[in-house]
Amino acid sequence: MSDPHAPGPTGHHPGPDGIWLGLDLGTQSARCLAVDGTGTLLATATRPLTSKRTGNRHEQDPHQWWTALAEACREALTGLDTRRIRGLAIDGTSGTLLLTDPNGTPRTPGLMYDDGRATDQAEAVNAAGAPVWQELGYRTMPPSWALPKLRWLLDDDPTLRTGSRLLHQVDLITWKLAGHQLPTDTSHALKTGYHLIDERWPHDVTDHLGIPTDLLPDVVRPGTVLGTVCPAAADATHIPAGTTIVAGMTDGCAAQIGAGALTPGAWNAVLGTTLVLKGSSDHLVRDPAGVVYCHRGPGDTWLPGGASSSGAGVISQYFHGENLDVLTDQAAALDPDAVAYPLVSTGGERFPFRAPEAEPFILGDTPTRATAFHSYLLGVACLERLCFDYLDLLDAPTDGPLTYTGGGARNTYWCRLRAEVLGRTVHVPEHAEGGLGMAVLAATSTGATLTEAATAMVHPGTAIRPAPDRTTRYLPVYHRFVDELTRRGWLAPTVADHALRRATQ
Repeated sequence: MSDPHAPGPTGHHPGPDGIWLGLDLGTQSARCLAVDGTGTLLATATRPLTSKRTGNRHEQDPHQWWTALAEACREALTGLDTRRIRGLAIDGTSGTLLLTDPNGTPRTPGLMYDDGRATDQAEAVNAAGAPVWQELGYRTMPPSWALPKLRWLLDDDPTLRTGSRLLHQVDLITWKLAGHQLPTDTSHALKTGYHLIDERWPHDVTDHLGIPTDLLPDVVRPGTVLGTVCPAAADATHIPAGTTIVAGMTDGCAAQIGAGALTPGAWNAVLGTTLVLKGSSDHLVRDPAGVVYCHRGPGDTWLPGGASSSGAGVISQYFHGENLDVLTDQAAALDPDAVAYPLVSTGGERFPFRAPEAEPFILGDTPTRATAFHSYLLGVACLERLCFDYLDLLDAPTDGPLTYTGGGARNTYWCRLRAEVLGRTVHVPEHAEGGLGMAVLAATSTGATLTEAATAMVHPGTAIRPAPDRTTRYLPVYHRFVDELTRRGWLAPTVADHALRRATQ
């Protein structure tokens, strides 16, 4: 088949007759989404996932990933003509991994994307791999990345060094679907130390860390055809046996594809529990601070991005059970100036700055629930602007189209507030989500390029154009927000100065 990442048009389009499935493993749910070749949503279903959190540890039961996703598939496919299903791809949370035996049976829990237990192992990983991590642009690995957690698992139980297989979250699902182990993809392998430029495992580093070579999976680029659905998986999911399995990407990249943000300078902001920014660049963006890193994109492009520890999770933390529609209306009517730093994680901040000691704060008075609610909405907007200012400092192109996705994008007022603080037009696509992005990626198995498939299947949706006077109105709030982060020693003065200079231009 044609390489889905080859530059230039091929003239291929998915066509309206086929059905493409996007399977999505998030933090809280497993989802199956079915669309046709025009991007029309045909069906979707979700099942909840449960987590175990203890201090800085975050685990899930890998068996539940499969059972929940299989149930979601069976529901979504009820009533569809499954003979039309042509292919599927899967996304998962970035940096989530486990070890299995040679038959694919889990030997460990799933260590989730934000599990921070591997502090000592991260030091060893960064000492062993410093030249490679520098070349790849992220400089160092935090404890939550997959390679330090892999080393932790092997240190914690040395018997795992023999006969184990490293799987990323989606790799367990592709194994179940095919009935045997399939290669992982470069997107999920990034945080395990895969060399994206040379496209190989850095065995000199992994050997130094005592990681057995036979534990590491084969790796291919996203969009590569991996295999087909086996009869046992067809019985469990109702996906027809023989359906094409296409290598997927991590959840942030999946949402970026679902938003159509694939041309250099285009960005997608995913506002879920935390804020994730994913963009497209014509060059590898290297970050001296190591908080921005790049995936490989279509052709010769790169996909820079960063994942904050702040975001909409503060709403469920501080306003659980309250009527958010009423709070939004009240907050919009008041439009107060108080601003909160919307940190969700207890492990500090990771983007647009790295500060393990960071903690939430509020600037200004919040005498009512509505004013407190607005302070968090405004805080996310200010943090988002700071993210783009930081990306600009790194010479990442940021002047292309901007899309908003994620659960937070369902709040129309919040979208407008974010656009006003940024001072730029944004689009809210109709159905942009990780599942759609994976359906688009699966459709490249027709021979279409990723850009061609996205053009056919992603709908641009609603445009939000901010009023200049509203942007001006929020500039002093942004200044206070940046100054406070700097005063507390979390934000480097060089970053703050660049952000404030951009704000006055």
